[in-house]
Amino acid sequence: MEEKTGQGEFVIRVIGVVRSCFTEKFGIPRQPGMVRSATARLELLPPFNREEMVRGLAQFSHIWLIFIFHATLGEGWKPTVRPPWLGGRKRVGVFASRSPHRPNHLGMSAVRLEALVHRGGQTWLELSGIDLLDGTPVIDIKPYLPYSDCVANASGGYAHGGRAELPVVFAAEPSAFCRRYREETGRDLEVLIEEMIRHDPRPACQKGSKTGYGMLLWDVNIRWAAHENHFLVEECRQVADRAPAGPGASGGQGAENP
Repeated sequence: MEEKTGQGEFVIRVIGVVRSCFTEKFGIPRQPGMVRSATARLELLPPFNREEMVRGLAQFSHIWLIFIFHATLGEGWKPTVRPPWLGGRKRVGVFASRSPHRPNHLGMSAVRLEALVHRGGQTWLELSGIDLLDGTPVIDIKPYLPYSDCVANASGGYAHGGRAELPVVFAAEPSAFCRRYREETGRDLEVLIEEMIRHDPRPACQKGSKTGYGMLLWDVNIRWAAHENHFLVEECRQVADRAPAGPGASGGQGAENP
């Protein structure tokens, strides 16, 4: 990927690709760490998959990923956006947001490093607490440094405080499906669904709607609905053309963030 500017030409090389539990944009957490059970595998690409390039990284509990919002490249960029924190009604400058509709479509996420694996000439990172869409190109990895990256008494501007959360209830059939799915794949789908839906991934303009919603996690299509005091998971159905990649392989580019 090349970026031409008045100061010269810069080349950005993709160093790896995320294999994520999030196979579509809807429902992806708006920030990393919101859904701890959301997992992914970052597969490093040659020549960046050499073992010495990640030597010492396993000592860190968390890492920064710098990535490309690849699913929004075709939509271009916007000078102003409507963050969900402001109800999707008020606009702010794109540089006062974490929207994917940026001039260079760059994103960053602080995620937990669960494991660093070298096997069969390949190197990959097992991650959790991710907000990355499956297939996301990563252009850099940096260790998270608590002594400097965690800023005491920082102000969050309009993105302050926590969101109200509603309980998530599973109907009998999807609950049974999740138990079978966990036995077959090792993936705790029920916990992932519960953590995702309780944060209410609906667009701000649909918060009052009782319409049913759907989202795809790994190879499972989930149908759920919003009620006055809870969310109800109504159906879980495996999608035939999206075969599971195994317990360790799982990656969002969500709406306009924060």
